[in-house]
Amino acid sequence: MEMDQLYTELILEHNQDKRNKHELTEFTTSEHGHNPSCGDDLTLQLNVVDGIVKDAAYTGSGCAISQASASMMIDIIKGKSVEEALRLVEVFLGMIKKEITDESELEQLEDAMALQNISNMPARVKCAVLAWHTLKEALKK
Repeated sequence: MEMDQLYTELILEHNQDKRNKHELTEFTTSEHGHNPSCGDDLTLQLNVVDGIVKDAAYTGSGCAISQASASMMIDIIKGKSVEEALRLVEVFLGMIKKEITDESELEQLEDAMALQNISNMPARVKCAVLAWHTLKEALKK
């Protein structure tokens, strides 16, 4: 199986898997993100305790890329410190901007590496980064 096909399957899998798409019963911060150019819309809820992201979930609607990106992001930030989660946001955004290309550095993004080639589709970049920008804003609170 070629890497592009594997990455496409990962995106579809995360889009269809609803394990991270729900409301949290307990959360310490919530942030709304919206992409007016395509209509992607999400609300991210985080439960941060003692500087650690104990739980995270999102609700909303949008294209497969925006939904998959939110799910992938949540998978990698759960259990991480706020500082580590913010660092991962910067790594992801650096990957999308093609500023970070070192595979060993990108591996920490786990499944989110599947979105690396989105940078070649300018109209889809905002879809991929919506959840990550929303996370950054939520963690600044």
